[in-house]
Amino acid sequence: MTAPLPLPPALLHFLQRARVGRLATVDAAGLPSVVPICYQVAEGRLFTPIDAKPKRADWRRLQRVRNLLAQPQVAVVVDRWSEDWRRLGWVHLRGAAALLLLEDIAAAALHTQGVALLRAKYPQYRAMALEQRPLIVVTLSAATHWGDLTPPETP
Repeated sequence: MTAPLPLPPALLHFLQRARVGRLATVDAAGLPSVVPICYQVAEGRLFTPIDAKPKRADWRRLQRVRNLLAQPQVAVVVDRWSEDWRRLGWVHLRGAAALLLLEDIAAAALHTQGVALLRAKYPQYRAMALEQRPLIVVTLSAATHWGDLTPPETP
């Protein structure tokens, strides 16, 4: 397994303060899919939950889950939009995604870390049983950025 990519402090701070990212996956046939995600980053990894918000299908049938099982290479974009174009900025991350499943004892510490990070960032997750749900973890291998990475304001 490749070691996670450490992120420079400015990128890490921007990512930790931003509220939403977009996860890009591809299926076995190479067809892309992009979904908005809640996430948190630490130690060269990005965590995003398969949470209890209403879904149209069981989590195992979600497109992003099927895609990352077929092709684990993913990308995430986190951006800042502003009508003042001097404030535009984005971070593009790439890496290998994996599911952290509850029954995987070897992944228990990473799962616990991801749940704690997500709950610290998103108060809504404090009332959800994330410890009983799978997480997606992306081991980061590349990060590029552009524009104003001054941390966005948080609510």
